[in-house]
Amino acid sequence: MVEAVPDSEWESMQHFISNSPWDHRALVDQLAKDANELIGGSSDSFLVVDESAFSKKGRRSVGVARQWNGRLGKVDNCQVGVFGALGCRDKVTLTDMRLYLPKEWTDDKARCRKAGVPEEAMKYRSKIDLALDIIGNAQDNNLDFHWVGADSFYGRNSHFRRSLAAKGLVYMVDIPKDTTIYLEDPKPCVPSRKSKKGRVPQKLQTHAVGFRLDKWVEDQPQEAFTTHTIRQGTKGPMKARVLHRIVWLWDGKSPEAEKVHLLASITGSQKGKIKYSVSNAPEETSTERLAYMQAQRYWVERALQNGKSEAGMADYQVRGWTAWHHHMAMVMLAMLFMLETRIKNQNQYELLSTADVKTLLQHFLPKRQISTEEVIKQMEIRHRKRKKDINLYRKI
Repeated sequence: MVEAVPDSEWESMQHFISNSPWDHRALVDQLAKDANELIGGSSDSFLVVDESAFSKKGRRSVGVARQWNGRLGKVDNCQVGVFGALGCRDKVTLTDMRLYLPKEWTDDKARCRKAGVPEEAMKYRSKIDLALDIIGNAQDNNLDFHWVGADSFYGRNSHFRRSLAAKGLVYMVDIPKDTTIYLEDPKPCVPSRKSKKGRVPQKLQTHAVGFRLDKWVEDQPQEAFTTHTIRQGTKGPMKARVLHRIVWLWDGKSPEAEKVHLLASITGSQKGKIKYSVSNAPEETSTERLAYMQAQRYWVERALQNGKSEAGMADYQVRGWTAWHHHMAMVMLAMLFMLETRIKNQNQYELLSTADVKTLLQHFLPKRQISTEEVIKQMEIRHRKRKKDINLYRKI
């Protein structure tokens, strides 16, 4: 950016990202409210929580650890952020974020302080906790969405589902294929004592028969599946074959089971792969509507891809807590601008994409006129930065 933008310098840019005291939380809350003005309030508006990993070398970047990197599909050295995104059909933008700190970080207060982690953030919080924070903050900001979506990492967690229900929110979350389902209310209870000998029963049990989800679905006849349009694709409407049934989920601990809609969906692009989801939507909600809700998480994955490919989301060279949050806030602001531009011009340019907006900006924004002397100067600045990093590394 410094090499392209007129009248800018590296030191000022670095200070703005890493050390300037501006409040990223105030900015993120405001851009969430602005996004709500654009795409909130519709019956198709939704909020999705998802995580994204950022590959990093070394041990000094805040939150970095050997952990799952979904982008690479393996455990790797990376940072992980949990993100919230507000969407309405194919219009989606990121509206909140939390940096995940593994226990090896929160157990090492000195390491946290060196990376600038605030004292209140040094207590370990799971990704489930961070996702619930994002959803609660969206409610505090009065974002107007009709359901919450999440992948199976969050959807399999009964505490996550029950917390959303307790907040009065409708959810549509994916669950793994090995989930146990009940076709009738298992009505868990502590069995009565059958003898004066032995311990008094304390653990909840059920006499209902549970079924492994994927095995039960395999046994269902083809006529149990119905075909529905789930979203608009690049080549027209996309359809899925959907199995819908009311079932119960029980985690083996809670005094009551959860009565939910179960959806098992197969789209042509999945080549027979089945996607499993559950929802606490009102019981009268139609299969068509549920199938539509289930399919909308696709757009959030595209938003994260756009953030990384078009808005520099993963292209940062900072290590501290403040810098990470400042960078992500600016990325989210850029993504909101690109969404606003798409919406403003959609009547004239129906297929206008985030990549198109970036291309237009690169063409029309002022560019620094670079002389031979300036090219050499910028190279020398890069060399000084690299030398400084090398020297710091050798001191570790």
